[in-house]
Amino acid sequence: MDTTTLRLLFVVTDLIAPLVVGYLFKKRHLITQRTNDRLIKFNIIIVNTILSLLSFWVLPLSWSLLLLPLFGFYLVLFPGGVGYLLFARRLADYLDRGAYVASAMLANLGTLGGVCAFILYNEQGFAYTQLIGAFQNMLLCLVVFPYAHFCQMKAAGREVQHHSRLHDLREMFLTPNQMCLVGMIVGLTLNACGIERPAAFGPVFQSLVHIGAWSAMLPVGFLLSFGAAKRNLGRIKSLTFLRFVLMPIVTYLIAKPIVADPILRHTIIILSCCPTAINAVLSTRLYKLNVDLAATSFLVTTAAYLVVIFPILFFLMK
Repeated sequence: MDTTTLRLLFVVTDLIAPLVVGYLFKKRHLITQRTNDRLIKFNIIIVNTILSLLSFWVLPLSWSLLLLPLFGFYLVLFPGGVGYLLFARRLADYLDRGAYVASAMLANLGTLGGVCAFILYNEQGFAYTQLIGAFQNMLLCLVVFPYAHFCQMKAAGREVQHHSRLHDLREMFLTPNQMCLVGMIVGLTLNACGIERPAAFGPVFQSLVHIGAWSAMLPVGFLLSFGAAKRNLGRIKSLTFLRFVLMPIVTYLIAKPIVADPILRHTIIILSCCPTAINAVLSTRLYKLNVDLAATSFLVTTAAYLVVIFPILFFLMK
């Protein structure tokens, strides 16, 4: 089996299969909501932390890679800012608002984006997506989780008073959900100190990637509701426009004059079109926001990306 076929197989085994299994678990009542929540926490606190540590430990540190974190931040902050300013702030319910912004900010860079870039540009495209995706994971901890918690507090009627601001900031940032940031810092420190990652951790990392995919996707399948998706379709039209029209156009205009490497430039454009990420659904569940809205965005944009968007990109950029 060649490498491309193997990568395509991973899309089925690591993305579609756990999603289906999670949905069947829900329909057949094989696991409870409490168990599902524990699996979400396991993925975010344990698996993501270890993967962050191991990946940042071997992250290539060179001046030529300075553009990657910039685009990593841009691919999160720009759609999040536009989504909030043009659409989300019109939503009266903070539970809806938080779910919308999380869905706008977080794209499926590492899984779908990585596989699609690999199909087109082999290992080089795949490596670029992982490096850019690493900075999205950083913003997941630094921006998405705190904003989701802020929306949760506002929805509960908790106003931030002067005397409690420090306490609320502690609640937003100093929680176990930010452990992946610790993993990034530790891994980067070991890397900068010149301490080589033991070769034995390579297979461990590969195994954890698959474990992480299942522990992330299965809870999403459990949370999917096709009835709720029908009710929320009208609310995510603006998200599909943002993700599949506005983002690739703006990204192309930015990347074309400043990114000389055509593979890197095309990879960035591919990532700018990626659908809503799994972590958007997990974040809304974690902070009790509107899970149905995020799950609908994930379901619809992922289907559109696989069936329509990526085939178009494949023929335009191969």
